[in-house]
Amino acid sequence: MSYSSEISKKLNELLEKNYDAEKGYKLAAEKVDHQQLKTFFTQRAQERYDFGHELKSEIRNFGEEPDKGSSLAGDVHRSWMNLKASLSGDKDEAVLEEAIRGEKAAIEEYEDILKDSDIPASTGNILLKQKNAIVAALNEVKTLENLA
Repeated sequence: MSYSSEISKKLNELLEKNYDAEKGYKLAAEKVDHQQLKTFFTQRAQERYDFGHELKSEIRNFGEEPDKGSSLAGDVHRSWMNLKASLSGDKDEAVLEEAIRGEKAAIEEYEDILKDSDIPASTGNILLKQKNAIVAALNEVKTLENLA
């Protein structure tokens, strides 16, 4: 099976969203007061950084070039997170709500790409592993929201 430019495009979009998530989680770690939340967000930022490197490597393995940088949508989302946290009486909860929203969107994006029958097995394995880690993080963030 050949690695199509369409799959490369989808993986590059996912890579961009992982860059966005990494930056968002770093921002979230700065915004919250609760140490357990800071740790959680710092770990998620590192995880998304690692996801990005896995995706870049997979894209290069098939002779394509990975994109660089974050998206305008990601920049807007971080601005919204800043505003919401600054206006909210409980900024930890506001940041957690945004994290939950972002993780749900990420899961949908991974599932959409995984539905593509042209995805090579190696790529599918990487995406499934990453998606499962995001599902686990979503479950953890929901638990943290209950604590906050």
